[in-house]
Amino acid sequence: MTRHSLAAATAIGLVLSAGGVAAQTTKLSIQNHQAPESTSGRMIADFVENVTRMSGGDIEIEMFYSASVVKSAETFDAAATGILDCDMTNGSYQTGKNPAFQFVADTMGGYDSPLEYQAWVNVGGGREQINALYNPFGMTFIGAAVGGQESLSSTRPLNGPADLEGFKFRSPPGMESEIFAKLGASPIVMDFTEIFTALETGIIDGADASSLANNVGLGIYDIAKHTTYPGFHSMSADHLACRTEVWDAIPDAHKAIIETAHRAMAMDLMMNTLVENGEALATLPDQGVVVYDWSAEDRATFRAAAQDAWSEWAEKTPETAAIVQSHRDFIKRIGLGE
Repeated sequence: MTRHSLAAATAIGLVLSAGGVAAQTTKLSIQNHQAPESTSGRMIADFVENVTRMSGGDIEIEMFYSASVVKSAETFDAAATGILDCDMTNGSYQTGKNPAFQFVADTMGGYDSPLEYQAWVNVGGGREQINALYNPFGMTFIGAAVGGQESLSSTRPLNGPADLEGFKFRSPPGMESEIFAKLGASPIVMDFTEIFTALETGIIDGADASSLANNVGLGIYDIAKHTTYPGFHSMSADHLACRTEVWDAIPDAHKAIIETAHRAMAMDLMMNTLVENGEALATLPDQGVVVYDWSAEDRATFRAAAQDAWSEWAEKTPETAAIVQSHRDFIKRIGLGE
């Protein structure tokens, strides 16, 4: 299915409608890293259906779930080189190319809600900053989708920052580990599949796994009887990014349909995550799980540690410095910080 040419990649052409008027068609191949039965996976399926309906079938999307064509971390490059047309995974996979990708994927302590992050993208200059990063790699950023804050799970209390001292927990690599280490925790980078055994054997005290609803679904609270909610530390955003030559060749009307459908998908993801987290929260007392809602002061402590890490990362590349400053300016603009 390798795309050797622009025409083959996008399959943009002319067909005659029933009235004899020429109509343009667009075909796109896109890979995501979500399971089709997950909340995000269901929203992606709705996105594809909405694009088809709004375009009257003139836009055809071949969507690949669960990284079924190439590995998740290879999706961006696969789109850039023509194996796929678009990438619907996560910018964090590209931090090896430039640390600035971290601040597209997850600002870690930057925003309290997904709506604030979306505001930065859509009205706060974020889109322009992201495309300044993506364009040199031959990719164009279309939009972001983020459900909400993730919740820490733990086998011991998590009342506030003081309880992070010596807290051994599963963490993804990168900036998150650095932030929690500053607060006295002991992050341990391990594969997602190793969490349960590590919790059961006491290798770790807790885990940064996913949202409250997903943690319930995964059965994490069968072992870990303490959790933070609402979350405060991590809010991972997936992107839709397409090869620039493909995106530029798409008719403006089709671009508008794709952009509108994707923005609707992002809103649906926020709403569904909110509802599912609330439903999950109601089940926790029966499971004996204690829920910790950190105070504004405690959240500020975490944000201060995050800001220190931001400053260190901003020194890595000019692009990282620019996008970090963009976030800081917007955070101040909306009254979240100084």
